Amino acid sequence: MRRARRFTWHMLISGLVVMWVVVAAGSTLALSEGRLWWPRVVLALVAGAAFSALYPRSVTAILDGRRPARIIAVMGALAVLAAGLGGAEPVGWGFVPMVWLSVAVLGVGARAAVLLSLGTFAVCVTLALVSGPGSEGLPGPWLSMVVYALWCAVLPPSNRMWNWIWTLAVQAHEGREAHARLAVAEERLRFARDLHDLVGHQLSAIAVKTELAVRLTGADLDAARAEMTEVNTLTRKALKELRQAVRGYRELDLSAELESVRSVLEAAGVRCRVRLPYRDLPDGVAPVFAYAVREAVTNVLKHSAATFCDITLRFTEEEAELSVRNDGVVRRQVADLGSGLSGMGERLAALGGAVSARPVGDGEFLLNAVVSLPLSG
Repeated sequence: MRRARRFTWHMLISGLVVMWVVVAAGSTLALSEGRLWWPRVVLALVAGAAFSALYPRSVTAILDGRRPARIIAVMGALAVLAAGLGGAEPVGWGFVPMVWLSVAVLGVGARAAVLLSLGTFAVCVTLALVSGPGSEGLPGPWLSMVVYALWCAVLPPSNRMWNWIWTLAVQAHEGREAHARLAVAEERLRFARDLHDLVGHQLSAIAVKTELAVRLTGADLDAARAEMTEVNTLTRKALKELRQAVRGYRELDLSAELESVRSVLEAAGVRCRVRLPYRDLPDGVAPVFAYAVREAVTNVLKHSAATFCDITLRFTEEEAELSVRNDGVVRRQVADLGSGLSGMGERLAALGGAVSARPVGDGEFLLNAVVSLPLSG
């Protein structure tokens, strides 16, 4: 997103550079013909410099999703002042209002953009008519009208297109983050539902029998003792099922996890390619690699602007290796891995393995997990 924002900012700010090139060209021609009146040129330069100082601030605010109405209004006044003082020639100071228009139409509706274009065209044509025909080598006011009409028709849609592309990129990035948060929330709900289904009945039975045992304590100690014995049995059973549920949650199925992360990535617009060995992984490795795949893909969704993600599994007689490579890496990605990378390292260390995560150049990021074979025990 930072790279996309920087590129869009430079495209929008390029109009300011073109403005000064056009102004310099027009001023050079006027100087060669002896038409420059220096007091007016100096005032036009002051107005143009103030306009140039405000222009980047307005572009930055628009990319942030704000419309700096006051700044744009002041810039409009400065643009008209510079054009009026400089002569309002299309190839010269008359281009300043056109640059103002290209940023003024950003962040407004189509109707407002058309009205701004018509208003700017009318002001520039009026200034051109007041300024007179200029020299013989320059276009007269009526030809200037054609040039101004062309610019008013081309410049605003061009900048609006760049701003629209940036808006789409922001929405796509926000949608990807929301999708990642939703996936985490759904997984939590699934685990909570499974946990409730497994131990909810036993806990309800324990509550009922405990209440019954309390009532029987004063009347029938043998019956109360029998109820508490059943409570003890139900408690042990609930504890056993709870441990099984947690173990099943922690020891993921690798094939199911690969299908799950592939669907999540593709839904987020990330091209996913999975390379698997023709044989099943040894016992004990697959659950740990499944956990590593989940953590790696979670980080891809949360901490990068990836367009592809390659997941490769291979193993030989000596070692098994998992590699997850993606593009769109950002500088803070390694730091943001946090406890997920630590937990992954602990699981692999229990099998005599290790994990590494690092940028590998060209904006790509590689997570590599290796386990030595055969496993001990």
